[in-house]
Amino acid sequence: MLFTSIRQQLRNRIIQLLPADQPAFDSVALDVFRYQAATNSVYGEYLRHLRIEPEKIQRIDQIPFLPIGFFKQHVILTQAAESPANPQNLLTFASSGTTGTLTSRHYVADPALYDTVSQRLFEQVYGPLDRFHILALLPSYLERNNSSLVYMVQRFIEKTGSKRSGFFLHNTADLTATLRDLAAQRVPRRRILLIGVTFALLDWAESGTDFSFLRQLPELIVMETGGMKGRRQELLREEVHNILTHRLGVPAIHSEYGMTELLSQAYSTGEGVFRMSATLRIRLRDVNDPFSLYPAPSDPSSTPSVRQTGGINVIDLANLDSCSFIETQDLGQYDQETPDGFRVIGRFDNSDIRGCNLLVL
Repeated sequence: MLFTSIRQQLRNRIIQLLPADQPAFDSVALDVFRYQAATNSVYGEYLRHLRIEPEKIQRIDQIPFLPIGFFKQHVILTQAAESPANPQNLLTFASSGTTGTLTSRHYVADPALYDTVSQRLFEQVYGPLDRFHILALLPSYLERNNSSLVYMVQRFIEKTGSKRSGFFLHNTADLTATLRDLAAQRVPRRRILLIGVTFALLDWAESGTDFSFLRQLPELIVMETGGMKGRRQELLREEVHNILTHRLGVPAIHSEYGMTELLSQAYSTGEGVFRMSATLRIRLRDVNDPFSLYPAPSDPSSTPSVRQTGGINVIDLANLDSCSFIETQDLGQYDQETPDGFRVIGRFDNSDIRGCNLLVL
């Protein structure tokens, strides 16, 4: 009963967080850490192996991060979130993987929290969903039924209330026709979000279609979610964005950073620079020492002129019922010119390439 009450208080505080309120984020993160150290058996055992005493953790840069591979081997849930039945009965997101490989599984005990947080994070950057048409080109994700990205986009589509919103599996001709119809409208228009997996956007952009009509849609946002999924040669994000902006004639390509093991997202409105969001922060770690963190640009010890590449650690407070402190296999850099900005530049060489991941270095 005590942990249930603590969880509810934490849930309320997480929902109320604002993007720029770092002190509030740090306070909630420390309390979430103590809660998960006590109630998440896998994370608690990991801390014991590291000889970490949770009560001695006083700053968020002292919090250990759970290697993301644990989501493949273990059920990552807190006691308060565990179903009395099989955890498989919970909403479950799974990463994509090749035949015979283990996939990560993220059990979501509180879908309403995920819905609330994901919508707030999007709207804090782009505005209300009911002012959008959302066109989703996510063929590889639609081909399986447990994609967190498809789940999120489906909820977003419902929130738009637009008959134009929808998914396009492989029928890019219908996608083009929908965009042409929207360009021909003379009534007050909504913004348009075209969100797509990278390889599908590239295939569409290089299909020989005349995209000059897109100039009539200044409200169009093209957003890539990363990932070639073995369909095309891996490219750097900058190369992908150059191809898409040239072919489609749009000024910038937006990006979404998320993955199966995270319930929060970060967005880039161009130039490949993501902004940390209200419930998500990253810290970069030394590529050779996972327990050594690089100073953030805001730290006094940071050297602004040096752009270091490090492994991305994520604090995701929306992961209240699983683990909020994740050591990913992505590589990134702090963006020195953008407050709370970061770039995702690739993956560790020995990590497997997963569906929602960004481009390989």
